[in-house]
Amino acid sequence: MCYIAAGRSGACDRYANEDGKLVRLDPLKILEDTAQSGGEIVPFLEREWDGEIVPGPETFVTAIGAGTTYPDYKPAPFIVASEIDGVDMVTVVTEGIFSYCGVKLKIDTDRHLGNECAPVRADGEVVGHVTTSEYGSQMLSLGGVHHLTGGSKKEGRVTCATMLALCNGETVDLTIDGGSDLTVEAGKAPIINGALEERMRVGCGSATVGMFASQWKGLVDEVVVVDDHITGVMSEHQAGKVIGWEPSGIRINGRRSTPGRYFQVAEPGTGWGGTDLTDPLKIIAAFDPKIAKPGQSLLMVSTTGEHAAYYELDENLVPVEKEMPERLLPSVKRIEDNCEPALTSVLFMAGAGGSLRSGVTEHPVGLTRSVQSALTYVSSGGAPVYVWPGGGITFMVDVTRLPKNAFGYVPTPALVAPIEFTMRADDYRALGGHMDYVMPLSEALEGKTGRQNDHILKGRRGVNRSGDNPWPHGPDNYPWNRSA
Repeated sequence: MCYIAAGRSGACDRYANEDGKLVRLDPLKILEDTAQSGGEIVPFLEREWDGEIVPGPETFVTAIGAGTTYPDYKPAPFIVASEIDGVDMVTVVTEGIFSYCGVKLKIDTDRHLGNECAPVRADGEVVGHVTTSEYGSQMLSLGGVHHLTGGSKKEGRVTCATMLALCNGETVDLTIDGGSDLTVEAGKAPIINGALEERMRVGCGSATVGMFASQWKGLVDEVVVVDDHITGVMSEHQAGKVIGWEPSGIRINGRRSTPGRYFQVAEPGTGWGGTDLTDPLKIIAAFDPKIAKPGQSLLMVSTTGEHAAYYELDENLVPVEKEMPERLLPSVKRIEDNCEPALTSVLFMAGAGGSLRSGVTEHPVGLTRSVQSALTYVSSGGAPVYVWPGGGITFMVDVTRLPKNAFGYVPTPALVAPIEFTMRADDYRALGGHMDYVMPLSEALEGKTGRQNDHILKGRRGVNRSGDNPWPHGPDNYPWNRSA
Protein backbone atom coordinates (compact mmCIF):
# COMPACT_ATOMS: atom_id res chain seq x y z
CA MET A 1 0.00 0.00 0.00
CA CYS A 2 3.04 2.25 -0.38
CA TYR A 3 2.98 4.38 -3.51
CA ILE A 4 6.43 4.83 -5.05
CA ALA A 5 6.85 7.33 -7.86
CA ALA A 6 8.86 6.39 -10.94
CA GLY A 7 12.58 6.61 -10.29
CA ARG A 8 12.14 6.97 -6.55
CA SER A 9 12.49 4.74 -3.50
CA GLY A 10 9.85 4.07 -0.86
CA ALA A 11 9.64 5.52 2.64
CA CYS A 12 11.67 2.70 4.17
CA ASP A 13 14.32 2.75 1.40
CA ARG A 14 13.82 -0.97 0.83
CA TYR A 15 12.05 -0.85 -2.53
CA ALA A 16 12.18 1.41 -5.58
CA ASN A 17 10.25 1.97 -8.77
CA GLU A 18 12.45 1.35 -11.80
CA ASP A 19 10.50 1.74 -15.06
CA GLY A 20 7.32 0.52 -13.42
CA LYS A 21 8.93 -2.48 -11.77
CA LEU A 22 9.20 -2.98 -8.01
CA VAL A 23 12.85 -3.52 -7.12
CA ARG A 24 14.27 -4.72 -3.80
CA LEU A 25 17.20 -2.35 -3.22
CA ASP A 26 19.35 -4.36 -0.82
CA PRO A 27 21.21 -7.18 -2.57
CA LEU A 28 20.34 -10.74 -1.66
CA LYS A 29 23.10 -12.08 0.60
CA ILE A 30 24.51 -15.52 -0.23
CA LEU A 31 26.48 -17.11 2.60
CA GLU A 32 29.73 -18.82 1.63
CA ASP A 33 31.51 -21.40 3.78
CA THR A 34 35.12 -20.60 2.94
CA ALA A 35 36.32 -23.01 5.61
CA GLN A 36 34.87 -25.88 3.56
CA SER A 37 36.32 -24.56 0.29
CA GLY A 38 39.77 -23.86 1.73
CA GLY A 39 39.40 -20.11 1.33
CA GLU A 40 40.57 -17.45 3.71
CA ILE A 41 38.12 -16.75 6.55
CA VAL A 42 37.34 -13.04 6.69
CA PRO A 43 34.12 -12.62 8.69
CA PHE A 44 31.38 -11.42 6.37
CA LEU A 45 33.77 -9.98 3.78
CA GLU A 46 31.51 -8.48 1.13
CA ARG A 47 32.11 -8.51 -2.60
CA GLU A 48 29.91 -7.45 -5.49
CA TRP A 49 28.11 -10.27 -7.25
CA ASP A 50 29.72 -11.00 -10.62
CA GLY A 51 27.11 -13.35 -12.00
CA GLU A 52 29.09 -16.49 -11.23
CA ILE A 53 27.95 -19.37 -9.09
CA VAL A 54 29.16 -18.98 -5.51
CA PRO A 55 32.52 -20.78 -5.25
CA GLY A 56 33.05 -23.59 -2.80
CA PRO A 57 31.01 -26.69 -1.97
CA GLU A 58 28.78 -24.96 0.60
CA THR A 59 26.41 -22.05 -0.07
CA PHE A 60 23.35 -20.84 1.79
CA VAL A 61 20.75 -18.33 0.64
CA THR A 62 20.03 -15.96 3.52
CA ALA A 63 16.90 -13.85 3.88
CA ILE A 64 18.82 -10.56 3.79
CA GLY A 65 17.46 -8.74 0.75
CA ALA A 66 15.03 -11.54 -0.11
CA GLY A 67 11.76 -9.67 0.45
CA THR A 68 8.74 -10.65 2.53
CA THR A 69 5.51 -12.61 2.31
CA TYR A 70 3.33 -9.54 2.83
CA PRO A 71 0.33 -9.39 2.41
CA ASP A 72 0.69 -12.84 3.91
CA TYR A 73 -1.20 -15.05 1.47
CA LYS A 74 1.79 -15.99 -0.70
CA PRO A 75 4.67 -18.39 -0.10
CA ALA A 76 8.05 -17.12 1.07
CA PRO A 77 10.22 -15.33 -1.52
CA PHE A 78 12.69 -18.22 -1.72
CA ILE A 79 12.07 -21.89 -1.00
CA VAL A 80 15.36 -23.49 -1.92
CA ALA A 81 16.16 -27.19 -2.36
CA SER A 82 19.65 -28.60 -1.91
CA GLU A 83 21.30 -31.94 -1.25
CA ILE A 84 23.51 -32.17 1.83
CA ASP A 85 25.45 -35.40 2.40
CA GLY A 86 22.90 -37.34 0.39
CA VAL A 87 19.90 -35.84 2.19
CA ASP A 88 17.37 -33.67 0.35
CA MET A 89 16.99 -30.41 2.28
CA VAL A 90 14.76 -27.35 1.95
CA THR A 91 15.44 -23.84 3.25
CA VAL A 92 12.56 -21.38 3.42
CA VAL A 93 13.89 -17.83 3.18
CA THR A 94 12.00 -14.66 4.06
CA GLU A 95 12.38 -11.27 5.66
CA GLY A 96 9.99 -11.00 8.58
CA ILE A 97 8.10 -7.81 9.43
CA PHE A 98 8.16 -7.79 13.22
CA SER A 99 5.78 -5.51 15.10
CA TYR A 100 6.34 -7.73 18.11
CA CYS A 101 10.05 -7.32 18.62
CA GLY A 102 12.52 -5.78 20.99
CA VAL A 103 16.18 -5.40 21.82
CA LYS A 104 17.90 -6.67 24.97
CA LEU A 105 21.05 -4.83 26.04
CA LYS A 106 23.65 -6.39 28.31
CA ILE A 107 25.99 -3.64 29.48
CA ASP A 108 29.07 -4.93 31.26
CA THR A 109 29.54 -2.61 34.22
CA ASP A 110 29.31 -2.70 37.99
CA ARG A 111 28.05 0.87 38.04
CA HIS A 112 24.45 1.60 38.86
CA LEU A 113 22.78 2.86 35.68
CA GLY A 114 19.25 3.28 37.00
CA ASN A 115 16.59 1.68 39.17
CA GLU A 116 14.74 -1.37 37.92
CA CYS A 117 11.78 -0.37 35.74
CA ALA A 118 13.20 3.14 35.26
CA PRO A 119 12.29 4.47 31.79
CA VAL A 120 15.01 4.53 29.15
CA ARG A 121 14.81 7.40 26.66
CA ALA A 122 16.15 8.17 23.21
CA ASP A 123 15.64 11.67 21.80
CA GLY A 124 13.42 12.37 24.80
CA GLU A 125 11.02 9.50 24.08
CA VAL A 126 10.58 6.45 26.29
CA VAL A 127 11.83 3.45 24.30
CA GLY A 128 12.22 0.86 27.07
CA HIS A 129 13.17 0.30 30.68
CA VAL A 130 15.85 -0.98 33.03
CA THR A 131 15.37 -4.63 33.90
CA THR A 132 16.98 -6.96 36.45
CA SER A 133 20.77 -6.79 36.54
CA GLU A 134 22.86 -9.89 35.98
CA TYR A 135 26.29 -10.94 37.23
CA GLY A 136 28.54 -7.96 36.53
CA SER A 137 26.18 -6.47 33.94
CA GLN A 138 23.29 -4.06 33.81
CA MET A 139 20.37 -5.00 31.55
CA LEU A 140 18.04 -2.87 29.45
CA SER A 141 14.92 -3.96 27.60
CA LEU A 142 14.07 -1.74 24.64
CA GLY A 143 11.29 -1.72 22.11
CA GLY A 144 8.29 -4.01 22.14
CA VAL A 145 4.88 -3.55 20.60
CA HIS A 146 3.64 -1.09 23.23
CA HIS A 147 6.41 1.40 22.49
CA LEU A 148 6.19 0.80 18.74
CA THR A 149 2.43 1.15 18.36
CA GLY A 150 0.89 1.86 21.77
CA GLY A 151 2.13 5.40 22.31
CA SER A 152 2.45 8.55 20.22
CA LYS A 153 3.62 8.50 16.61
CA LYS A 154 6.92 10.06 17.66
CA GLU A 155 7.46 7.43 20.34
CA GLY A 156 6.92 4.69 17.78
CA ARG A 157 9.24 6.29 15.23
CA VAL A 158 12.01 6.91 17.75
CA THR A 159 11.69 3.39 19.20
CA CYS A 160 11.94 1.87 15.73
CA ALA A 161 14.90 4.05 14.76
CA THR A 162 16.73 3.25 18.02
CA MET A 163 16.31 -0.50 17.62
CA LEU A 164 17.27 -0.38 13.95
CA ALA A 165 20.46 1.53 14.72
CA LEU A 166 21.43 -0.87 17.51
CA CYS A 167 20.73 -3.95 15.39
CA ASN A 168 22.77 -2.58 12.49
CA GLY A 169 25.79 -1.85 14.69
CA GLU A 170 25.39 1.91 14.98
CA THR A 171 26.02 4.09 18.03
CA VAL A 172 23.00 5.16 20.09
CA ASP A 173 22.66 7.69 22.92
CA LEU A 174 20.31 6.75 25.76
CA THR A 175 19.24 8.42 29.00
CA ILE A 176 17.82 6.63 32.03
CA ASP A 177 15.36 8.57 34.18
CA GLY A 178 17.02 9.28 37.52
CA GLY A 179 20.16 7.52 36.33
CA SER A 180 22.95 7.63 33.80
CA ASP A 181 23.55 8.88 30.27
CA LEU A 182 24.80 6.13 27.97
CA THR A 183 26.40 5.78 24.58
CA VAL A 184 26.18 2.20 23.40
CA GLU A 185 27.08 0.16 20.35
CA ALA A 186 26.98 -3.61 19.85
CA GLY A 187 30.35 -5.19 20.54
CA LYS A 188 31.90 -1.99 21.91
CA ALA A 189 32.60 -0.77 25.43
CA PRO A 190 29.81 1.45 26.82
CA ILE A 191 30.33 5.11 27.60
CA ILE A 192 28.70 5.96 30.93
CA ASN A 193 28.23 9.62 31.85
CA GLY A 194 30.93 10.53 29.36
CA ALA A 195 33.51 8.00 30.63
CA LEU A 196 34.53 4.89 28.70
CA GLU A 197 33.96 1.73 30.75
CA GLU A 198 37.00 -0.53 30.60
CA ARG A 199 36.15 -3.73 32.43
CA MET A 200 33.42 -5.72 34.10
CA ARG A 201 33.90 -7.02 37.63
CA VAL A 202 35.80 -10.22 38.31
CA GLY A 203 33.00 -11.32 40.65
CA CYS A 204 30.96 -10.08 43.58
CA GLY A 205 32.80 -9.07 46.75
CA SER A 206 32.36 -12.48 48.30
CA ALA A 207 33.61 -14.29 45.20
CA THR A 208 36.62 -11.98 44.95
CA VAL A 209 37.55 -12.72 48.55
CA GLY A 210 37.32 -16.44 47.83
CA MET A 211 39.33 -16.28 44.61
CA PHE A 212 42.24 -14.29 46.01
CA ALA A 213 42.26 -15.32 49.68
CA SER A 214 45.43 -17.39 49.53
CA GLN A 215 47.24 -14.68 47.57
CA TRP A 216 46.59 -12.11 50.31
CA LYS A 217 47.44 -14.42 53.23
CA GLY A 218 50.45 -13.10 55.11
CA LEU A 219 50.54 -9.78 53.23
CA VAL A 220 47.79 -7.86 55.04
CA ASP A 221 45.73 -8.28 58.22
CA GLU A 222 42.30 -7.64 56.68
CA VAL A 223 40.78 -7.33 53.21
CA VAL A 224 37.38 -5.82 52.43
CA VAL A 225 36.11 -6.10 48.85
CA VAL A 226 33.47 -3.40 48.39
CA ASP A 227 30.48 -4.37 46.28
CA ASP A 228 26.96 -3.01 45.99
CA HIS A 229 25.52 -6.52 46.08
CA ILE A 230 27.70 -8.65 48.37
CA THR A 231 30.62 -7.03 50.16
CA GLY A 232 33.23 -9.55 51.26
CA VAL A 233 35.26 -9.44 54.52
CA MET A 234 38.23 -11.76 54.50
CA SER A 235 38.67 -12.58 58.20
CA GLU A 236 35.00 -13.55 58.61
CA HIS A 237 34.57 -15.25 55.24
CA GLN A 238 34.66 -19.03 55.00
CA ALA A 239 37.61 -18.79 52.62
CA GLY A 240 39.55 -16.91 55.29
CA LYS A 241 38.51 -19.34 58.00
CA VAL A 242 39.67 -22.36 55.99
CA ILE A 243 43.16 -20.95 55.38
CA GLY A 244 43.56 -19.80 58.99
CA TRP A 245 43.00 -16.05 58.71
CA GLU A 246 43.10 -14.37 62.12
CA PRO A 247 40.09 -12.23 63.23
CA SER A 248 40.65 -8.49 62.81
CA GLY A 249 37.80 -7.16 64.95
CA ILE A 250 36.29 -5.25 62.04
CA ARG A 251 32.59 -4.31 62.16
CA ILE A 252 30.76 -3.54 58.91
CA ASN A 253 27.71 -1.36 58.36
CA GLY A 254 25.22 -3.38 56.38
CA ARG A 255 22.97 -6.40 56.56
CA ARG A 256 24.98 -9.50 57.41
CA SER A 257 24.07 -12.47 55.30
CA THR A 258 26.43 -15.30 56.13
CA PRO A 259 29.85 -14.87 57.77
CA GLY A 260 31.95 -12.42 55.79
CA ARG A 261 29.13 -11.49 53.37
CA TYR A 262 27.23 -8.21 53.73
CA PHE A 263 24.28 -6.80 51.80
CA GLN A 264 23.24 -3.14 51.53
CA VAL A 265 26.47 -1.57 52.76
CA ALA A 266 25.63 1.59 50.77
CA GLU A 267 23.29 2.91 48.12
CA PRO A 268 23.81 1.92 44.46
CA GLY A 269 25.89 4.36 42.45
CA THR A 270 28.87 4.86 40.19
CA GLY A 271 31.55 4.78 42.92
CA TRP A 272 33.36 1.94 44.63
CA GLY A 273 32.03 -1.47 43.54
CA GLY A 274 28.83 -0.04 42.09
CA THR A 275 27.96 1.84 45.28
CA ASP A 276 27.66 5.57 45.82
CA LEU A 277 30.80 5.56 47.97
CA THR A 278 33.75 7.81 47.34
CA ASP A 279 35.14 7.04 50.81
CA PRO A 280 35.03 3.28 51.51
CA LEU A 281 35.64 3.79 55.23
CA LYS A 282 32.00 4.82 55.57
CA ILE A 283 31.00 1.15 55.58
CA ILE A 284 33.17 0.42 58.63
CA ALA A 285 31.37 0.90 61.94
CA ALA A 286 34.39 0.35 64.20
CA PHE A 287 37.07 -2.13 65.24
CA ASP A 288 36.55 -4.26 68.33
CA PRO A 289 39.21 -3.11 70.86
CA LYS A 290 39.28 -6.62 72.33
CA ILE A 291 40.61 -7.99 69.03
CA ALA A 292 42.07 -5.17 66.91
CA LYS A 293 45.51 -3.74 67.53
CA PRO A 294 47.28 -0.48 66.56
CA GLY A 295 49.25 -0.88 63.37
CA GLN A 296 46.91 -3.49 62.02
CA SER A 297 46.76 -3.27 58.21
CA LEU A 298 43.66 -3.10 56.01
CA LEU A 299 43.24 -3.34 52.25
CA MET A 300 40.00 -2.09 50.71
CA VAL A 301 39.47 -2.79 47.03
CA SER A 302 36.62 -2.79 44.51
CA THR A 303 35.50 -5.75 42.43
CA THR A 304 37.26 -4.40 39.32
CA GLY A 305 40.43 -3.20 41.03
CA GLU A 306 39.61 0.30 39.78
CA HIS A 307 39.48 1.54 43.38
CA ALA A 308 41.92 0.40 46.04
CA ALA A 309 43.26 1.91 49.28
CA TYR A 310 45.54 0.79 52.10
CA TYR A 311 45.10 1.72 55.78
CA GLU A 312 46.75 1.11 59.13
CA LEU A 313 45.02 1.48 62.51
CA ASP A 314 46.29 4.29 64.75
CA GLU A 315 46.39 4.21 68.56
CA ASN A 316 42.64 4.81 68.68
CA LEU A 317 42.00 1.97 66.21
CA VAL A 318 40.99 4.46 63.52
CA PRO A 319 42.07 3.52 59.96
CA VAL A 320 44.57 6.00 58.51
CA GLU A 321 45.26 5.86 54.77
CA LYS A 322 48.84 5.09 53.79
CA GLU A 323 50.63 4.64 50.50
CA MET A 324 49.87 1.28 48.92
CA PRO A 325 52.71 -1.10 49.80
CA GLU A 326 54.63 -2.70 46.96
CA ARG A 327 53.69 -6.14 48.26
CA LEU A 328 49.98 -5.51 47.59
CA LEU A 329 50.24 -3.90 44.16
CA PRO A 330 50.44 -7.23 42.28
CA SER A 331 47.25 -8.53 43.90
CA VAL A 332 45.27 -5.41 42.97
CA LYS A 333 46.65 -5.63 39.44
CA ARG A 334 45.66 -9.30 39.36
CA ILE A 335 42.03 -8.35 40.01
CA GLU A 336 42.16 -5.96 37.07
CA ASP A 337 43.80 -8.59 34.86
CA ASN A 338 41.08 -11.10 35.66
CA CYS A 339 38.28 -8.75 34.68
CA GLU A 340 36.93 -9.20 31.18
CA PRO A 341 36.68 -6.18 28.86
CA ALA A 342 33.42 -4.29 29.19
CA LEU A 343 31.17 -4.70 26.18
CA THR A 344 27.66 -3.85 25.10
CA SER A 345 25.80 -6.92 23.84
CA VAL A 346 22.71 -6.39 21.68
CA LEU A 347 20.23 -9.21 21.19
CA PHE A 348 17.33 -8.83 18.79
CA MET A 349 14.23 -10.67 20.03
CA ALA A 350 11.06 -11.28 18.05
CA GLY A 351 8.09 -13.58 17.63
CA ALA A 352 7.53 -15.23 14.24
CA GLY A 353 3.77 -14.87 13.90
CA GLY A 354 1.07 -16.27 11.69
CA SER A 355 1.78 -14.20 8.60
CA LEU A 356 5.43 -15.22 8.51
CA ARG A 357 4.64 -18.87 9.17
CA SER A 358 2.02 -18.96 6.43
CA GLY A 359 4.80 -18.18 3.98
CA VAL A 360 6.32 -21.51 4.97
CA THR A 361 3.27 -23.76 5.15
CA GLU A 362 -0.48 -23.75 4.76
CA HIS A 363 -0.70 -25.03 8.34
CA PRO A 364 1.35 -22.54 10.41
CA VAL A 365 1.12 -24.54 13.63
CA GLY A 366 2.97 -27.34 11.87
CA LEU A 367 6.04 -25.13 11.52
CA THR A 368 5.89 -24.22 15.21
CA ARG A 369 5.81 -27.88 16.21
CA SER A 370 8.60 -28.73 13.80
CA VAL A 371 10.81 -26.00 15.30
CA GLN A 372 9.97 -27.08 18.84
CA SER A 373 10.92 -30.67 18.04
CA ALA A 374 14.20 -29.48 16.44
CA LEU A 375 13.30 -30.96 13.04
CA THR A 376 13.52 -27.42 11.66
CA TYR A 377 16.64 -25.32 12.23
CA VAL A 378 16.03 -21.58 12.56
CA SER A 379 18.68 -19.05 11.57
CA SER A 380 18.73 -15.28 11.04
CA GLY A 381 20.90 -14.11 8.21
CA GLY A 382 22.71 -17.41 8.60
CA ALA A 383 23.44 -16.73 12.28
CA PRO A 384 22.31 -19.14 15.02
CA VAL A 385 19.31 -18.14 17.13
CA TYR A 386 17.97 -19.18 20.51
CA VAL A 387 14.33 -20.29 20.30
CA TRP A 388 12.40 -19.88 23.54
CA PRO A 389 10.43 -22.88 24.80
CA GLY A 390 6.66 -22.74 24.94
CA GLY A 391 4.18 -21.66 22.33
CA GLY A 392 5.05 -19.82 19.14
CA ILE A 393 8.46 -19.20 17.60
CA THR A 394 10.05 -16.57 19.83
CA PHE A 395 13.74 -16.22 19.08
CA MET A 396 16.78 -14.16 20.02
CA VAL A 397 19.92 -13.49 17.99
CA ASP A 398 23.19 -11.69 18.69
CA VAL A 399 23.25 -8.89 16.11
CA THR A 400 27.05 -8.98 15.82
CA ARG A 401 26.81 -12.47 14.28
CA LEU A 402 24.83 -11.24 11.26
CA PRO A 403 26.24 -9.52 8.17
CA LYS A 404 26.33 -5.74 8.28
CA ASN A 405 23.05 -3.87 7.79
CA ALA A 406 20.96 -7.03 7.95
CA PHE A 407 17.97 -5.22 9.49
CA GLY A 408 15.48 -2.84 7.95
CA TYR A 409 12.18 -1.24 8.87
CA VAL A 410 8.72 -0.35 7.63
CA PRO A 411 6.87 2.84 8.61
CA THR A 412 4.22 0.86 10.54
CA PRO A 413 6.58 1.18 12.53
CA ALA A 414 8.18 -2.27 12.71
CA LEU A 415 11.56 -3.85 12.16
CA VAL A 416 12.38 -6.13 9.25
CA ALA A 417 14.74 -8.99 10.05
CA PRO A 418 15.94 -12.03 8.10
CA ILE A 419 14.82 -15.50 9.10
CA GLU A 420 15.45 -18.90 7.53
CA PHE A 421 13.91 -22.31 8.23
CA THR A 422 15.94 -25.36 7.14
CA MET A 423 14.69 -28.94 7.28
CA ARG A 424 14.59 -32.23 5.36
CA ALA A 425 12.46 -32.13 2.24
CA ASP A 426 10.31 -34.99 3.60
CA ASP A 427 9.70 -33.05 6.81
CA TYR A 428 8.76 -29.95 4.81
CA ARG A 429 6.29 -31.97 2.77
CA ALA A 430 4.84 -33.52 5.93
CA LEU A 431 4.12 -30.17 7.58
CA GLY A 432 2.21 -28.95 4.51
CA GLY A 433 4.93 -26.87 2.92
CA HIS A 434 4.55 -25.04 -0.39
CA MET A 435 6.16 -27.81 -2.43
CA ASP A 436 5.04 -26.33 -5.75
CA TYR A 437 7.28 -23.32 -5.10
CA VAL A 438 10.48 -25.17 -4.26
CA MET A 439 13.39 -24.22 -6.55
CA PRO A 440 16.84 -25.78 -6.86
CA LEU A 441 19.72 -23.96 -5.19
CA SER A 442 21.48 -23.68 -8.55
CA GLU A 443 18.58 -21.62 -9.97
CA ALA A 444 18.55 -19.33 -6.94
CA LEU A 445 22.26 -18.73 -7.44
CA GLU A 446 21.75 -18.03 -11.13
CA GLY A 447 19.45 -15.14 -10.32
CA LYS A 448 16.05 -16.73 -10.77
CA THR A 449 13.19 -15.94 -8.40
CA GLY A 450 10.02 -17.85 -7.66
CA ARG A 451 6.78 -17.01 -9.42
CA GLN A 452 5.36 -15.91 -6.05
CA ASN A 453 7.68 -12.88 -5.99
CA ASP A 454 6.07 -9.55 -6.88
CA HIS A 455 9.42 -7.76 -7.14
CA ILE A 456 12.78 -8.19 -8.78
CA LEU A 457 16.14 -8.26 -7.03
CA LYS A 458 18.68 -5.49 -7.36
CA GLY A 459 21.49 -8.01 -7.25
CA ARG A 460 23.32 -10.57 -5.19
CA ARG A 461 26.32 -10.35 -2.93
CA GLY A 462 28.47 -13.06 -1.40
CA VAL A 463 29.42 -12.92 2.27
CA ASN A 464 31.76 -15.21 4.15
CA ARG A 465 30.47 -17.12 7.14
CA SER A 466 31.73 -15.89 10.46
CA GLY A 467 34.07 -18.42 12.00
CA ASP A 468 31.97 -18.39 15.19
CA ASN A 469 28.72 -19.32 13.46
CA PRO A 470 27.70 -22.95 12.91
CA TRP A 471 26.90 -23.76 9.31
CA PRO A 472 23.07 -23.87 8.90
CA HIS A 473 23.27 -27.25 7.16
CA GLY A 474 25.63 -28.67 9.80
CA PRO A 475 24.82 -32.16 11.09
CA ASP A 476 24.82 -31.05 14.74
CA ASN A 477 21.73 -28.90 14.09
CA TYR A 478 19.40 -31.85 13.52
CA PRO A 479 18.62 -34.69 15.95
CA TRP A 480 18.00 -37.17 13.15
CA ASN A 481 21.49 -36.48 11.80
CA ARG A 482 23.17 -36.70 15.19
CA SER A 483 21.56 -40.05 15.93
CA ALA A 484 22.58 -41.35 12.51
